[in-house]
Order: sequence, then C-alpha cells, then structure tokens
Amino acid sequence: MTRPRFLPDNFTLSLIVVVTLASFLPCSGQTAVVFDWITNIAIGLLFFLHGAKLSREAIVAGATHWRLHLLIFAFTFVMFPVLGMAFKPLLAPLVTPDLYLGILFLCALPATVQSAIALTSIARGNIPAAICSASASSLLGIFLTPVLVKLMMSTAGEAAFSFDAVGKILVQLLLPFVVGQVMRRWIGGWVARHRAVLKYVDQGSILLVVYSAFSEAVVGGLWHQTSTATLAGVLVACAVILAVALLATTYISRALGFSKEDEITIVFCGSKKSLATGIPMAKVLLSSSAAGAIVLPLMIFHQMQLMVCAVLARRYANRPEEASEASPRAA
Repeated sequence: MTRPRFLPDNFTLSLIVVVTLASFLPCSGQTAVVFDWITNIAIGLLFFLHGAKLSREAIVAGATHWRLHLLIFAFTFVMFPVLGMAFKPLLAPLVTPDLYLGILFLCALPATVQSAIALTSIARGNIPAAICSASASSLLGIFLTPVLVKLMMSTAGEAAFSFDAVGKILVQLLLPFVVGQVMRRWIGGWVARHRAVLKYVDQGSILLVVYSAFSEAVVGGLWHQTSTATLAGVLVACAVILAVALLATTYISRALGFSKEDEITIVFCGSKKSLATGIPMAKVLLSSSAAGAIVLPLMIFHQMQLMVCAVLARRYANRPEEASEASPRAA
C-alpha cells in the first residue's frame, strides 16, 4: 500500500511516540540514573559510527571548492546565530525563556549530513561538494557550537552553559568520532555493508536522548508551563528563521555567481540544522533540567526543514536538463 504523502516518516513518528511516552510515563529516580548511563553510552556509539562512516576520499573530492564551503559555513555558523539574536525582540515574547534558548541553541548547531546530501542528490546539485561541506560542518560543530552557545546565552543573560562542557564534548563526542576514523580501515567496509541496519543505532540513540531529556523536563513541569499558544509561538519562530535562511542562501548564492548545481548545495547545506548532532550536544552542554524544553524547538525546526526542503528539491529536480548543464560552474 502506498504511503500517504501527508504522513511523516517513520523516524518522525517515533519521535512523536517517544515524546508522548515521556509525557505520560517519564522516568525518574534511580530509573532516570540508569537511563542517563545508557544514553551516554549510546551517544558515544553514535559518534563512533559517524567517524567510521565518514569517507576521507569524499572530503578530499569536494574540499577544493573553497568559495562554496566558506559561504555555507558562514550561513551555518554566522548567519543563523545573528538571526537568533536579531529576532529575539520580535520572537521571544511568543515563547517561554527556556524555549527561546532552544531557538538560540538550534541556531548554533552544524548542518545536517544525510538529509542535506539526499536532498542535494534529488535536486541534481553538486553532490561531492555537499558530502564534503555537510561532513565538515558536523565536525566543525563539535568545536564551534559550544563557543556559539556560550556567547549567545551569555548575551541573553543565561548561565546554562559552561566552558567545562567543552571537555565533555571532547570526551563524549570527539573522542569516539576520532576512534571511529582510526578504526575505519578495519571496519569501514562492514559499516558500509550494514548501513541500513546501523541507521537504527543512530535513530535509537537519538530516541533515548529525547526520552531521557523530556522525562526530566516533564517531571520538572514542562507541559504545565507550555501552553498551546506557546507551542504555536515556537512554530512561528521556527518558520520565520527557516524562511529567512532559505531566502538568504538562495539569493546570495545567485548574486555571487554560483552555478545552479552549487546554488542547490548551498541552499540545502546552508539552511539546515542537525537533530542527530543537536540532541546529544544538548545533553552534554546544557543542564538536564533545561534540556527537554530546549530541544523542543529543534525537533519542530527539524521536521519543518525536511518538509519544506523536500518540496524545494522536487521543484529544482523538475528544471530542464539543459538548463542545468548550461549553467557556468563557479570556481
């Protein structure tokens, strides 16, 4: 039977189920401690597999297109944080303080990897450059996101983050990633052959973190403090930031003379934020009591960007073949 177009993907449905479960049956006490240990192990495994899957050849192949990568990184790590701070007077009144911290947090995150590459492929963009840019963004985010979170939350008058968290990032995220890269020569083939199965390890890790974070937030009164109007405010805030990001990546790439293929790569790599990286980082960087509320805007933004960018990818894909081939490639 054909899957209805309006139905979200299985992972999004799983996230909804986990949030619902955490809302009605949150873990607490000793159970929460056990879940916390399991979650930490799952996060380490998640980044170990990212390291084992990342191809050095793909990075080298796309790394020479430096103008494109520089522009994408500027969108990801400069434009988004600026938008988060600039729109605060307009959007912050729509949500609670913790939820707007979530908006700032998602603005500091690196780009997605799998979905950015998949959408670039569907839209007939520059796939090697997308692989390189998205992978490098994920790696740079391990270093840049903690700094950006510190700067933005300090400016916002919050102290939810400390540079001590950088040490946690290095041990819990970067170290497993590096070990995965070192082990790639021995297990890279096995990881590639079992990619379809291992994606459930990725998704399972994220679901564990979501359940753990939301459980603690629910026990702390998240849903008593979050009204329907506030959730609507989060939707509006995410929509505004995503719309500005898509318009900026599209028209600035055209103004700078990039080809249509490169424009596609810039749009899909420069306007997206990573749920897979963001949720584990929230667990490590932020206080447990705030993490549940802070990841809610990220989850909403993630689904919104997938739906909107899927429509854009199909529109790009429907352009005439000759127009794609005739476009001059930016050096």
